[in-house]
Amino acid sequence: MDWAISDEPEIWVLPRGMARTGGDDPRALEWVSKYGSVTVSGFGVGITDGINEAGLGYHLLYLEETVYEAADSRPTISNTRVMQYVADTCATVTEAVAALERVRIYSTPVNGEHLGVHFSFEDPSGDTAIVEIVDGAKRVHHDRSCTVMTNSPIYEEQLANLSKYRPFGGELPPPGNILSPDRFVRASYFLHYLPQPTSYAEALAGPVLVARNVAVPPGAPYDDFGVYPTWWISAIDVTHRAYHFQVSTSPNLIWLDLNDLDFNEGADVLHIDPKTDGLIGDVRAQLAPAAPIF
Repeated sequence: MDWAISDEPEIWVLPRGMARTGGDDPRALEWVSKYGSVTVSGFGVGITDGINEAGLGYHLLYLEETVYEAADSRPTISNTRVMQYVADTCATVTEAVAALERVRIYSTPVNGEHLGVHFSFEDPSGDTAIVEIVDGAKRVHHDRSCTVMTNSPIYEEQLANLSKYRPFGGELPPPGNILSPDRFVRASYFLHYLPQPTSYAEALAGPVLVARNVAVPPGAPYDDFGVYPTWWISAIDVTHRAYHFQVSTSPNLIWLDLNDLDFNEGADVLHIDPKTDGLIGDVRAQLAPAAPIF
């Protein structure tokens, strides 16, 4: 997660049976959660990342080219709440893609600013998808090859740029800039060459190392001299249902094993601030009951 300021991430354990609304729009969707989840909030207003108890992983990132759909007869949902809608109601990538087609996503200001976003999903079958909203329509890329998403430009243009580099059709070596297209190429390159893991530790470490490789260190300026560092990374085991998280101000990974959590209807909503000093490893014992903020 890269941005000019921290999105102040908080980690939540949410049970089934919670009543939700898609926002303050008159046509806002209402639903009740079918699945519990471990989910991350950003700026105290919405959801950016997580995994539900069915093993569906979901992610939101900024996309400058986003142009939201025009009003129509579908129920609406805010861009800040759409990931929780997917987490609550979908077990697979196919279900997530279908669910997004049934709603019209609109923008809710975050810190006074309207933000374009795009989404990615993965599930235990190995299925993946990336969904963007461009020129007023959703563009769905639903294929097991959809394993990398950064920021701008749109996914088709990222793939076209990737084709200039080896081993993806071109002859250029992987680039080293911190710009989104370069990070897309590097992530694709290093994922391509990751060896088959021989242990669970290696299976987790490989993607974490790739994420760290394409992260933006604090203070590194872009071409416009803006600084948009990486504030956190996550690593999700959708097979065994575990959520790993690391803030950029800590050298330590923390995690939660969903198999050890209570997602039954009526169970406590639990919360932890991952920026708390000294956190390391399994943080289930540090979870505390809290009122949900979304």
